[in-house]
Amino acid sequence: MFGQLAVDFETAPLGGGAHSPHPGGSQGFGGGTEGFHTGDDGEFSDFFESLFGRSTGRGAGAQAKYRGQDYQAELQLSLADAATTHQRVLTLNGKNIRITIPAGVEDGQVIKLKGHGGPGTNNGPEGDLYITFSIADDPRWTREGNDLRMNAPVDLYTAVLGGEITVDTLSGKVKLKVKPETPNGTTMRLKGKGFPIYKHEGSHGDLYVTLEIQLPTGLTEKEKELFRQLADLKK
Repeated sequence: MFGQLAVDFETAPLGGGAHSPHPGGSQGFGGGTEGFHTGDDGEFSDFFESLFGRSTGRGAGAQAKYRGQDYQAELQLSLADAATTHQRVLTLNGKNIRITIPAGVEDGQVIKLKGHGGPGTNNGPEGDLYITFSIADDPRWTREGNDLRMNAPVDLYTAVLGGEITVDTLSGKVKLKVKPETPNGTTMRLKGKGFPIYKHEGSHGDLYVTLEIQLPTGLTEKEKELFRQLADLKK
C-alpha cells in the first residue's frame, strides 16, 4: 500500500494526483547521501514480508518484523530543468535529502528512494519513497521523445528572397538560413539541438523547426501598388 506524502522540494545551490508507482520499471538516480535504486534482489521477499512479516527467530515469544509503508510524492520540473543535470533538496520528516536529477528525465517517470518511506514495526525495514516527475509544457518547444519541435515565424520578404532568422534552442539562440522561395510549412532539422538523451551524456535528439510565413499588415498605398505591379507581372 502507498501513502500520500507532502514533501518539500528546493533547488540546491548548485543546480538550477500522484501516479501509481511501478517499482520494477523505475529509474535509478544518484543521491547526495544515498542512491535511488530501480529495485533490489529482495524486492519480492520485501513484498511478502510487508504482508506476513519476518520472524526474528523461532520459538515462543518471537516478534514479527513488518516493513514500513511506501510513500509517494510528485516533483514538478520545467522543460528546461528536465534538460539539465541538477540537484534538488527535499525535506522529509524534518530531514534534508539531496538528490541529483540527470538530464533527460521524462514526464511521468517514477524513481524510488529506498528506505525513505514509513518506519518499520519491531525493527522492520523502512518503506520506500516513490517520486513521480511532472514536466510542465513549454511555450517554445514540444517534446517528442528526445526530439523537440517548434514553429518559427518568417516574414514574407525573407521567405521569397531568402535570408536568416533566429530561433531559440536549449543551448541558446542560433541563426537559421532560409532559402529563396521557401514555402509555408517547410520543416528544417537542426541536428543535435534537441533534448538530452537520458543517461547518455553529450548525446541529444534533434530540433525540428517548422516555418510559418507571416503576411505583411498595415501596408501603405505605395506598398500595395508595388504588390499590384508584381501581380500584373505574374499574369
